[in-house]
Amino acid sequence: MPAGTLDPRGVRFTAAITSAVLAVGLLTTSWRVLAAQMVLFGLCAFVGMRLNPWGYMYRQAVQPRLAPVDPAERESPAPVRFAQGVGFVFALAATVGYAAGWTAFGIVANVFALVAALLNAVFGYCLGCQLYLVLRRLTPVGASTSDTR
Repeated sequence: MPAGTLDPRGVRFTAAITSAVLAVGLLTTSWRVLAAQMVLFGLCAFVGMRLNPWGYMYRQAVQPRLAPVDPAERESPAPVRFAQGVGFVFALAATVGYAAGWTAFGIVANVFALVAALLNAVFGYCLGCQLYLVLRRLTPVGASTSDTR
């Protein structure tokens, strides 16, 4: 298997558990639940996908029981990490909303994150990954973010 790529089944497994956590957050309107999920999103987006405990659980308990995934079906981690960053923003908004007593704001942010996670878990459709691809198409080839002119 290509080094540094992701098993899409693991991504969906992680999205399923994330969906459950986000659903608990929505049902309880608990800023603590959303803060915990926000930390997980942040670790994956800004530090590395290997830090996700649900991914670890998948690699240790589920993946060994499955047939190997075709290397052509493996995913680049960049879009998934970007999607985790988007999830981080929505979980942060929900956490702030719930903690500040802006329950409606927290619920809306929580629902957006939950819908995105469910789409990935159930249908394998990653909204954040699609947004990443759109943004990549809009970025001129050879453009640098460190241009100092």
